[in-house]
Amino acid sequence: MTGYCASRLVTGVLGWNGHCLRAPSTVPLILQIRNTFILQRRTPPGLTKKNKRPKLRSRHYVYDLVEDTNLRKQENLNVILTSYVQGLGVKGDRVSVKPKLAYEKLLLPGLAVYATRENVKMYEESVDKEEKTPAFSSASVERTVGILSRQILAVVMNLETEWTLQPWHLRISFRKAGFIVPEYAIELPEEPIKGPNLDLEGKEFKITVTINKSETVPVRCRIHHWSTNPGDRLPYVQDHWQQTAEPLFPDNQKSFQSDQ
Repeated sequence: MTGYCASRLVTGVLGWNGHCLRAPSTVPLILQIRNTFILQRRTPPGLTKKNKRPKLRSRHYVYDLVEDTNLRKQENLNVILTSYVQGLGVKGDRVSVKPKLAYEKLLLPGLAVYATRENVKMYEESVDKEEKTPAFSSASVERTVGILSRQILAVVMNLETEWTLQPWHLRISFRKAGFIVPEYAIELPEEPIKGPNLDLEGKEFKITVTINKSETVPVRCRIHHWSTNPGDRLPYVQDHWQQTAEPLFPDNQKSFQSDQ
């Protein structure tokens, strides 16, 4: 052969004159991987004289794994938001999030930068010059408003004792549904709702909830009568929130139809 065509990673097929007849189909991809393992000798070597090499035997090359740094829990990463991010904050806010979330959702899309001294100083000056008008009073308000606007709250009232619907009734109903809502943040309809009255059973009305004394969101509610006597209890309605209900006040008919 008059020629040679080969390499450590790529080899072709040689012809009669030594030239490559075809290229390889695949080329291995070599990437640098950073791994750090903390090891400890199982048998420590003996003392050695100064400026002398230690006399090591095969038993001295047996190691025990102390720690694999890849399995170490990573600390949160501090970043500065460059624009509004739902659930985190507005431009200029410094947040601490998990590294995976920071890399994939914030740094790569350009929604945040590392919280270095230069970036902290730069964004403090830029935010001071701009009029900082956040869309919401806190980072979690937008998500809370969305959840409450889709909620259909079941208000369980007594079938045997007379009652007039009060904010504390709604506070307890919210607590049963997993929400902590103070009484001062609940605004009832102007017309009083009194019972027990089976004509109100399953009918829907709206209340207004104020979040952080700033944002307001309407919440749909349905009244359900309950009795301590099992014989007087009304039949259980499976998945009542998936069924359409009549409005308690006819004036709200259009608003309920738009929500549905």
